[in-house]
Amino acid sequence: MFQKGLKGVVAVQTAIASVEGDKGELRYRGMLVNEVIHQKSFEQTAYFLWYGHHASNEELAILTEQLKSQRHLPDYLMAIARLLPKDTSLMDGIRTLVSAYQHAQFKELEIQQQAVALTAALPVMTALLYRQNTGQEFIAPRSDLGHTANYLWMIKGQVPTHAQTEALETYLNLTMEHGLNASTFAGRVTISTESDLSAAIVSALGTMKGPLHGGAPSGVLELLDEIQSPEKIKPIVEQKLAQGEKIMGFGHRVYRTEDPRAILLREKCQQLQQEDPWLNLAVMAETEITQLLNDRKPGRALYTNVEFYAAAIMRSIQMPSELFTPTFSIARIVGWTAHAIEQQRDNVIFRPQSEYIGN
Repeated sequence: MFQKGLKGVVAVQTAIASVEGDKGELRYRGMLVNEVIHQKSFEQTAYFLWYGHHASNEELAILTEQLKSQRHLPDYLMAIARLLPKDTSLMDGIRTLVSAYQHAQFKELEIQQQAVALTAALPVMTALLYRQNTGQEFIAPRSDLGHTANYLWMIKGQVPTHAQTEALETYLNLTMEHGLNASTFAGRVTISTESDLSAAIVSALGTMKGPLHGGAPSGVLELLDEIQSPEKIKPIVEQKLAQGEKIMGFGHRVYRTEDPRAILLREKCQQLQQEDPWLNLAVMAETEITQLLNDRKPGRALYTNVEFYAAAIMRSIQMPSELFTPTFSIARIVGWTAHAIEQQRDNVIFRPQSEYIGN
């Protein structure tokens, strides 16, 4: 039976993640996401998604060293980046560099190690292109920083605070994987043709670029920018509701209860809000806006989604808006590669049917 957009159609069986919209549950490898990421680094969460169990100290040390060793881009890739037109968008530039990431040493790696290499390289590509586009010198990666802190270092040229690293790492861990979303599906379709992993990631990046999937939470930022202070929350939101405007950052296509990722990001904001006024404003705004929405639209169950607190965290660490979607991709590449590996292990090429409706 035809379902527009394949809505509700089961296309794959996976052991990587599950999304239960009615229950408001996101599970990584069968475990609730809050249990998986509790006090875990990017490296630890990535290991869990790739291998299906928490890393031992030795396993974590090996993965951490592998990620660090792949941070330096080949000279030819740096040269390609310099040749890109100055008005090339970050997502277009990143897609180009990933497509060209096909040097001899990389091709010799098993797909699992290729996944590690691409995961390590993507933040470096992003920082390189961002600083190039903004007329700044490239900042080389550091081997004494973890994956998340090193990314912020390459963007800013300053070692991030513990709070900044912790806030961004929570976001990255929560957005690594989210079932068979558009970009993950695109990557699985590509790898199902027995193409290579770089090609699968290019397909996923092209899908992520679309505003219906990977669009930056700019609407949430605009809302918080307009509010500015707690006393303005109620009058501004009431005015928007009276004018029939949508309140950005509330409601989700899948979740019928609270988005579990938003719950965990809220908790992180509450822990860190004394260190940043933006996080404090976001926590207060959510409480008042949720009450106003429940009063105006009873029964709609409009809760915050992941974009609401993602926007607050991005603003608190002073992340430029053009880096939102690339940063989302830096997290999601773990899920993309995990799905590509799973697809390759039990592969059947995707070949759905189409229904002709012409004359």
